[in-house]
Amino acid sequence: MEALKYAILYKGSNEFSKPELIGTIVLKLRLMDYNEAKALVEEAIKRGIIEQRGEKLIIKEDALKEEEKREDVFGEMIDYIAKKLGWSHLEVLEDLEKFSERYGDLDKKIVAYLYGLDKGIDMSKFKDKLEV
Repeated sequence: MEALKYAILYKGSNEFSKPELIGTIVLKLRLMDYNEAKALVEEAIKRGIIEQRGEKLIIKEDALKEEEKREDVFGEMIDYIAKKLGWSHLEVLEDLEKFSERYGDLDKKIVAYLYGLDKGIDMSKFKDKLEV
């Protein structure tokens, strides 16, 4: 669900058309492929995180924050890595995307953990939070 947060940050608004939201996640942010982004949007609609009003999709930021609290290990890792490297979140995500090509379909939290280690960052505080 963090891809939705980054889409809002990128656009500066929580209102999208469906193609615009998927395009932002896939083409501009490069966070996932088309099928993953489409599935994410559909799942967010089912969970009530995205409200559909005609052709417009409204991302409910309060519901998104609640959902993020549940799955925020990845976001916490990105925050930590960005702070340690002195980079923006977007810079970390872009570099992480390139780094993740080595690992194929490995879980994004594990890839972020390995990425941090590769950059010389002590990632031990996240070791117990990973599901292997």
